[in-house]
Amino acid sequence: MNLIVAVDKNWAIGYQKNLLVRIPADQRNFRLVTTGKAIIMGRSTLESFPAGLPLKDRTNIVITHKKEYRVKDAIVVSGIEEAQVTVNGFKPEDVFVIGGASIYKQMLPLCDIAYITKIDYAYQADTWFPDMDGMDDWELTEESEEQTYHDLIYTFCRYERKNSDS
Repeated sequence: MNLIVAVDKNWAIGYQKNLLVRIPADQRNFRLVTTGKAIIMGRSTLESFPAGLPLKDRTNIVITHKKEYRVKDAIVVSGIEEAQVTVNGFKPEDVFVIGGASIYKQMLPLCDIAYITKIDYAYQADTWFPDMDGMDDWELTEESEEQTYHDLIYTFCRYERKNSDS
């Protein structure tokens, strides 16, 4: 399983239930990487999308504790285990965790690859992603050249879980 996220220099990911910044190239990358795949998210993440609608051309799996919650064109599940069962028919490389913070934290141990857009700026934030540079079981395996969007500098990074046999 994979995850995809954009973080600032302090590993922040959001403020008041919104992304910190929208970078067109990052959004294109997200679309490219996740189209045709299964995406797993929390209810608040879904509700942060335009009109609160699922993303097109993907299998949208929404985790919520609200028993009566329904949304057209999405599979609503009650927890991490049920989400895992729902993606059983997918190859692990075709499943992406896309947020929010609680879902990332719970599902990070189940992921082997993390696609992280690192933005070299510190935003006002109230939601963070774990600092993968400080984790012994993950390593940075790819990093793009620096990209710019107006005055922002960012890179596309790929982290992989280290082989547990080593």
